[in-house]
Amino acid sequence: MTDPVERAIEALLFAAAGPLSAAELAERLSPDADVGAALMALKARYEGRGVELACVADRWRFQTAPDLSHLMTEEREEPRRLSRAAQETLAIIAYHQPVTRAEIEAVRGVQASKGTLDVLLELGLVRMRGRRRSPGRPVTYGTTDAFLEHYGLASLADLPGMAEMKAAGLLSLDLPPDFAVPDPSAVRSDEDPLETDDEAPEFHTDFLGPDEESRSR
Repeated sequence: MTDPVERAIEALLFAAAGPLSAAELAERLSPDADVGAALMALKARYEGRGVELACVADRWRFQTAPDLSHLMTEEREEPRRLSRAAQETLAIIAYHQPVTRAEIEAVRGVQASKGTLDVLLELGLVRMRGRRRSPGRPVTYGTTDAFLEHYGLASLADLPGMAEMKAAGLLSLDLPPDFAVPDPSAVRSDEDPLETDDEAPEFHTDFLGPDEESRSR
């Protein structure tokens, strides 16, 4: 027959929101209850079972046996949300590619955050395409096949045009007569393919700010 003190402690620990100390358990039991002996007996009884009695920081609790913890693990994919700056940068790259970082900043009207392009590169939505044939040979950026897959596009030609964006309320109806949405599928001849050898170092130097660049020399 189960000891009534053990039974009471078992019920208290199962119902408690967190671990309980021996003193906290004793407060709810009769003054003559041997809480320590009951805890030791319960610990021995649950040893080797799916749920075990454990003492953590002088407090007692029931917990899953360590060798069964993998059964409680649930793997979920958390969608990574792009910041507004990243969304704007991605849109500029999609429509203006191949485009340099300076050109992205000129279109947005603000300096590009150091980590914005890093995030887009890390997610595989953007890639380094080549180098512009201009002073400094800046790296150009373009979208990837993963970008098309993510947005359900067969090709860049399927990106929304001016009429579609007006209908969606993304463009003002009162636009200058010479306004045109860039054609991302247009071929530019002022770009050289990126060399494999300089791909890695350019990734780092392209994002160095003035202070970091001077320290790296």
